[in-house]
Amino acid sequence: MTAPSTFGLSREARNLHFLLTNLVEEVPGIQSVAVVSSDGLLLLSTDPVLPPTPPGPRGGTHGLPVREARAEKPSGPRGSAADLATIVSGIGSLTVGAARLMGSGQVKHTMVAMDEGSLFVMSISDGSLLGVHGSAECDMSVVAYHMALFVGRAGHVLTPELRSELRQTLENDPTSTGSAR
Repeated sequence: MTAPSTFGLSREARNLHFLLTNLVEEVPGIQSVAVVSSDGLLLLSTDPVLPPTPPGPRGGTHGLPVREARAEKPSGPRGSAADLATIVSGIGSLTVGAARLMGSGQVKHTMVAMDEGSLFVMSISDGSLLGVHGSAECDMSVVAYHMALFVGRAGHVLTPELRSELRQTLENDPTSTGSAR
């Protein structure tokens, strides 16, 4: 893992980058991580933000037919932090709506177990979310524990000003400072 360039960022933004980097380095099986704002915008991730791959001439990505393109095994949701952020935002919105309908209070975390991996979504603060895509081999309790540590440490730091700074950083240079891997 290469550390992102944090030159010119505030102390709080550098601290958040450090916390995210530690989360990924300390927990085996984490494939990608995204911090998403309450309005669904990617703020910080472990992967560079890549533009979507246009469909190939036969309908699939990379020029492969759709069936072959689906058979590819990317390391994350289509290999993009922006895709993980979209999934995290959607799951967060869905579970908040469900909690409201059921009158069950605030959503603290959500876990989706799949045959070949898992997805964890945890509330940070003010509607911001932490999303982790883990491999099938990851220990779900260890991932959840370290996510809770991250949320506890980052929750008070993730102010509207910091969210704005992180978003601005991603818009200006998505491959260097928005990524922690």
